[in-house]
Amino acid sequence: MTAKELSSGSSAEVDQAPQVRLLEDPARFVRPDEVVLSGLVWWSADGGRKKAERFVAGLKDAGAAALLAGEETHGSVPEDLVEACVRHGVPVAGVPAHVMFRAITDAVYLRQWGGLSRHHALPEHVRVRLNRLAAQDPDPALILATAFAHLDAGPAYVLTPAGRTVAATPGAGPLQAREAALTGGDSGTTVLTRSDSGATVPVEGDPASPYERWWLHLPDGAAAPPRPLHEIAAFLGRCQETLTRRRSLHRRAADGLGRLLTDPGAGPGTDPGAGPGTDPDGGSGTGPDAGDLTTAVQLCGLPTRGPYRVIVADTGARHRGLADGALTEMIAHTSPAFSAVGRLPDGTAFAVVPEDATTDLVEIWPLVAGCEPDVFLHGGLAAPAAGTTGLPGALAEARYALSCARETQPGNAPLIDATDITTLDTLLTGIPAEVRTAYSRTVLGPLFDSASASAAALLNTLEVFLAHDGSWTRTAEELHLHVNTVHYRIQRIEHFTGLDLSRLRDRLDVWAALLCRTDPHRTPAPTTARPPRSSTSPARRP
Repeated sequence: MTAKELSSGSSAEVDQAPQVRLLEDPARFVRPDEVVLSGLVWWSADGGRKKAERFVAGLKDAGAAALLAGEETHGSVPEDLVEACVRHGVPVAGVPAHVMFRAITDAVYLRQWGGLSRHHALPEHVRVRLNRLAAQDPDPALILATAFAHLDAGPAYVLTPAGRTVAATPGAGPLQAREAALTGGDSGTTVLTRSDSGATVPVEGDPASPYERWWLHLPDGAAAPPRPLHEIAAFLGRCQETLTRRRSLHRRAADGLGRLLTDPGAGPGTDPGAGPGTDPDGGSGTGPDAGDLTTAVQLCGLPTRGPYRVIVADTGARHRGLADGALTEMIAHTSPAFSAVGRLPDGTAFAVVPEDATTDLVEIWPLVAGCEPDVFLHGGLAAPAAGTTGLPGALAEARYALSCARETQPGNAPLIDATDITTLDTLLTGIPAEVRTAYSRTVLGPLFDSASASAAALLNTLEVFLAHDGSWTRTAEELHLHVNTVHYRIQRIEHFTGLDLSRLRDRLDVWAALLCRTDPHRTPAPTTARPPRSSTSPARRP
């Protein structure tokens, strides 16, 4: 069903009398199932009954679905016209003077786009307004409100794959991120999808990374036809491209901060290819200058006073360059008062955020990482840094936590908080596997080769002995051996390693070597060691 406007009161129709007379018989201008809008300028009280009869009969013969009669010309719908519509069975409704016919035609136009235009579904004046907004003010909320003002489609949202609401139409209720993340379509789809949760259209913009894609989502999947939604998504895409370009300028400042934190000689404006910096005496810099740090932090839009948290992320060599987009999306979820996201010289993404934003970051991490199941997003989070001078140390701490995440869970997407590294085994996980293996081989000597049955037996005895805090009796009970046999095996271990296991330092060296020898990807076997006692506990058995 479409709407057709006849004799709406335009100057052309009023001034040209022959055309007005023709419109008393509108059959030639009307197609079946059309709704006709008329301003009734053709009707007058003189001969009004006959004029109304001819007009309505023409609508009936043409198969019109209904008549919408404007009340502005005569103050109301003439009784002659109402009676004629009743006789011919043509539904009629009055259109108040304050309602513009254009608003009615726009509404029908949007709902019945297929038969009205070969090129565009949105009315031209709406497109002009959206073009101006997309070019000058890339505000997705304003674009969304403007586009849907003429489409009675209920609430509409712009969402990211992780469920963040970028924008919503006025009056739309909030969506929880975890629930909204389920409404988006497949990250690779380029067409509208409909489901029980609504209709979702991908926004074809330049999001810089797959974690930052936008989706136009309507909870009511049948509220609007596909074509207007795709056109609205196209305007949103232009908006996103503009925002992406603007964000790239801010990232340049953050990249400068990253260079300064990793290369003490690189000031805020230093060329990254200029090589390491030197101090005024010609020596290599030992740390970034406090003034340079303050300047770099200010260029990023960050306050010069903390506390800060530093977070780093990486997606591996196969998916290089995606991690900064993931961090940007995560930080956007928390809406901090300030943040900086950039890349370190080695390509690792990093961010500086307020300390109070990291609680939400830890909760959001699984949602963002789950947007790309084939990409293993690893992250490291440093302890709080009180001020700018603490940022280099915080970055080093975060990078070590990132190494722990890579080494311990290469096939997952964890975020490791450096404040959770509180034991020797968790501390060692951040050391590269090759270094751990070399250390273990050096300390254990011949015992490192567990392929030998005798070496395997000695290693097993050593692990149980250390797990039981050096207790000969409990070790013998655990291994079902005589205590003298345990003494003999420990002596052999000391012979091969050159260590004295009665000394705490040597025990720690051997224990670290055993931890380094253990595959960090494998879940360690359970131990029968008792929980640690407090300093006031009774003396342990020898």
